[in-house]
Amino acid sequence: MAAYLTTFLPDHWSWLAYVLAALVHVVLLLVLALTVAAASNWFERKVSARMQDRLGPTRVGGRFGWLQSVADGIKLLTKEDLIPREADGLLFRLAPYLSFCASLSIYLALPFAGGAGGWVAQRLNIAVFFILAVAGLEVFGVILAGYGSGSKWSLFGAMREAAQVVSYEVPLALSAVVPVMVAGSMDLIQIGNRQAGWAWNWYILHDPFTFVTFFVYVTCAVASVNRAPFDLAEAESELVAGFMTEYSGFRWSLFFMAEYASMFAVSVLAAILFFGGWNGPLPLGEWLGLTPSHGGLAEYAGNFLGMCNLLAKGYLGVIFMMWLRWTLPRLRIDQVMTVCLKYCIPLAAAMLLGAMLWCYALPGGLVQAMRPRPEAAARLGAPPADQPPHALAALVAGKGGR
Repeated sequence: MAAYLTTFLPDHWSWLAYVLAALVHVVLLLVLALTVAAASNWFERKVSARMQDRLGPTRVGGRFGWLQSVADGIKLLTKEDLIPREADGLLFRLAPYLSFCASLSIYLALPFAGGAGGWVAQRLNIAVFFILAVAGLEVFGVILAGYGSGSKWSLFGAMREAAQVVSYEVPLALSAVVPVMVAGSMDLIQIGNRQAGWAWNWYILHDPFTFVTFFVYVTCAVASVNRAPFDLAEAESELVAGFMTEYSGFRWSLFFMAEYASMFAVSVLAAILFFGGWNGPLPLGEWLGLTPSHGGLAEYAGNFLGMCNLLAKGYLGVIFMMWLRWTLPRLRIDQVMTVCLKYCIPLAAAMLLGAMLWCYALPGGLVQAMRPRPEAAARLGAPPADQPPHALAALVAGKGGR
């Protein structure tokens, strides 16, 4: 985009093209994050209502309450903004924006389609490392909110949240390293493109160790975004509302927008690492001719189809987290730390070691290992596994002619 804009500007104004391109990317990512937060808020109300045999929003915006999130946002914007007398004004105001900016920055390196360049704001060859590093910065906003509120209850909640998030970052990173090792790259676009084709090419079916790693990732991802049953920082029965106790109005809503944006981000990351990303269980793009080899319009349509596929997978992950919240009871803080230190970290390390040995012995994965080797296929009179299907028809026809 920046290169295209430079054609309309003089040479000494070429920097303006990059500034405009950056602003467009930021606005698009901001709209995406806010839309995800609003839609997730509506999903949360409807999912919890159905699980409790209720109806949920039914009046604002139609029979399904489509505008309930908009009504909530307007209500929060008009509420009085209070700051405690003992609070640190600068830190108290800065904390919610820092949390939301850390959550929004994840989308910078998160691709939504493959293709030649991929639909991503900034393609990074270390995208997995960048996302995991930036996602952990959200805890700084939590700590500042607890410390800056001038309340011991907010401080206790912030310290619990910090201990939980920092602890679960270790097994979360170990779980993400397994598909990175299988793909041989930290570029999310390459990881997604290497899972193209049928569903058995997805990395969750690559080997048994990657399959188990996915469930470790899910556990750590739920804990890292502070969702039940790991939401000890907001346990109403113990800590009022945790680090958000003293917040109201728009600043209070920023914490929840950051939480919903992070939920969707970790779900999309899981879809790319384990479930083929923008590739569906069937190669519909190839069947419909929506590939780069068929021209620019076909490539755009294929990327759009892949983006819709990835967004659907991401929202399935978000709904799964909501299902957990309204199903499982809340754990104690010692149980939360026990799950991390005694189970998730050792299990993630063991799966990393097992996947490494599997990749060394069977680099093609489980499906490739089940296919006949080229020399065995030659003895049986069949084409090798990498030979196209039409070669088998030609071979059968040749035998029939003889």
